[in-house]
Amino acid sequence: MAKNTTMSVGRSNPVGATFDGDGVNFAIFSQNATRMELCLYSNDGTVEIARHDMPERNGDVWHGYISGLRPGQLYGYRAHGPYDPAAGHRFNPNKLLVDPYAKRLTGHPIWHDALLGYVAGEDDLSFDTRDSAAYMPKSVVVDPSFEWGGDRRPRTRTRESIIYEAHVKGLTANHPDVALPGTFLGVASDVMLEHYTKLGITALELLPVQAFLNDRFLVDKGLTNYWGYQSLGFFAPDPRYMLDGQVAEFQQMVARLHSAGIEVLLDVVYNHTGEGNEKGPTLAFRGLDNSSYYRLADDPRYYINDTGTGNTLNLDHPMVLRMVMDSLRYWVEVMHVDGFRFDLCSTLGRTGDGGFDRGSAFFDALRQDPVLSDVRLIAEPWDIGPGGYQLGAFPPPFLEWNDKFRDGVRRFWRGDSGLAPDLADRLTGSAQQFDHSGRPATASVNLLTAHDGFTLSDVVSYNTKHNMANGEDDRDGHGENYSDNMGAEGPTKNRRISAARSRRRRNMMATLLLSQGTPMILAGDELGNSQNGNNNAYCQDNEISWIDWANADETMLDFTRAMIAFRKEHPILRQKLFLHAEERAIDGKPDLFWWRADGEPMTSEDWENPDLNHIVVEMRTAGATPDYDVLETALLLAFNRGDRLDFRLPDPGNGGRWLRCVDTSRTPPVRDERTGDVVKLSANSVTVFGLDARE
Repeated sequence: MAKNTTMSVGRSNPVGATFDGDGVNFAIFSQNATRMELCLYSNDGTVEIARHDMPERNGDVWHGYISGLRPGQLYGYRAHGPYDPAAGHRFNPNKLLVDPYAKRLTGHPIWHDALLGYVAGEDDLSFDTRDSAAYMPKSVVVDPSFEWGGDRRPRTRTRESIIYEAHVKGLTANHPDVALPGTFLGVASDVMLEHYTKLGITALELLPVQAFLNDRFLVDKGLTNYWGYQSLGFFAPDPRYMLDGQVAEFQQMVARLHSAGIEVLLDVVYNHTGEGNEKGPTLAFRGLDNSSYYRLADDPRYYINDTGTGNTLNLDHPMVLRMVMDSLRYWVEVMHVDGFRFDLCSTLGRTGDGGFDRGSAFFDALRQDPVLSDVRLIAEPWDIGPGGYQLGAFPPPFLEWNDKFRDGVRRFWRGDSGLAPDLADRLTGSAQQFDHSGRPATASVNLLTAHDGFTLSDVVSYNTKHNMANGEDDRDGHGENYSDNMGAEGPTKNRRISAARSRRRRNMMATLLLSQGTPMILAGDELGNSQNGNNNAYCQDNEISWIDWANADETMLDFTRAMIAFRKEHPILRQKLFLHAEERAIDGKPDLFWWRADGEPMTSEDWENPDLNHIVVEMRTAGATPDYDVLETALLLAFNRGDRLDFRLPDPGNGGRWLRCVDTSRTPPVRDERTGDVVKLSANSVTVFGLDARE
């Protein structure tokens, strides 16, 4: 790398370190700094080889250009300005800072008290003079150009989507046939591509891959930040998932997944950073311009903490909002991802007064952006701040994680009383939450499980969480999981209990894949994967969290494949329009109808019966404006959590007949079978009948 460097003025746009073929332009935002220094480092990051004052300031962007620098150059910043925490300023030029726009980092912080802007053991009003450079990762100049060839986004229609949530490392770390386990390349290995395509998913939603740090309190306990919800850089892939630290490894993963027709969605964390509260380290944003990057309390020494992590990014500031938008566009345009799931998305809609606004600057910016309005956008519709639960409140084109679906389905199959009406709402797209503002039924992302909580196997195997391995005396994690161990806590050799658990898992998976909305499956649920009752495995980078491929439940895998295929074969199950029992213009039949077991229509008294333990629904294509390209005859879906039941099938009319298509009490569960007028619905089962309209 160049040792004798001079810096010219350069330009303020684009922000970040940009290689132009001859040298590198550096530009970085700070509204309140009085001086900004660029530090260049040796190849191994141990020696500072040059330091430059940024020669020019255009508005609040400091910039300069160094001719002769090449990709691979290591660098960092030191920001000068007032150290006055009581006024919201925490500048400390003794602290080397990561470039928020860095496209690559050399690694992760090495925890040491020198990373603190204040003196360890004293309050945060003190000032620490130790140099933190030896403990800091360095930013790296990157040329992200990649030969994409004929890569094209799959552009799967939302109603055709089946999302598969996975952790980059956990997905493959224990796979015996993946050559590069735990890496981006492992995720797109041949054996994994075969698994995705045979399963039938259309999108892979990856837990955070943007650079994040390991919390000091976890490192001190011998644990790690496994999930990744502690952002350090919004442009750089995390080094732990790369072999040689090359951005191209991520790009190659995306290209291979696209070649298999699989979309790539990223779980992104723009609501907070890993710097924590006023007692946290000074790594990047805090040292560059604390009062601009973060939302501060009335006493600006402290942070607003709507996220539960110690701080909240200030998206009301135009340059912070720009950083987030630039980051999103970078991942779409340069890295070719297909969409995003926004962690604690309610926080991103909070305005200056702290309230939630579906017309906030962030949402408006996304919706008008020609790049970002054309990708998949998914909200986690809550945070811990006041009024933070906002399910159904996000503007189109957002989809939203629907925890009401998760909880309602779990409680119905657990046997809670009075849950049949709630299940009916979930089966039909949760219209109460989403049928407004022109939003489609696909806006509801239906899930049984996610990374945060029990796996599906654990939902039917544990009554309580078992999080002792996290080192918090089992105080962490959700207390109410709507789970049921079905007679024994954890693993059992009792065949009756094991069979009942398997049946319930099939029933719940069938419910997910037969419901209107956009289904999401947690990776490993199709294999019967367990976390041994840990419902908060955020710090478990080990066999607790890694998918256990060696002990895969092949029967459950076959069942899930069959149910996904069944969903794809029946457009009635994946409609854009909501079903409201309206007569269809094409034949005068209602698009939605609820039946009693005796073949009579459901009454209000039936719905109000708290002991109702089964529901049967007849579905057709939505009646208001028929979607003719998904037109098919009818499906009859029966969900019975009670005893064996005689059910009188409705008159099919016109010489048609009902065929039993799915029965979770049978192996295999999917096949066409002729029926009589009265059929047996097995206890604790899901049964589907299709109308064969041939005369």
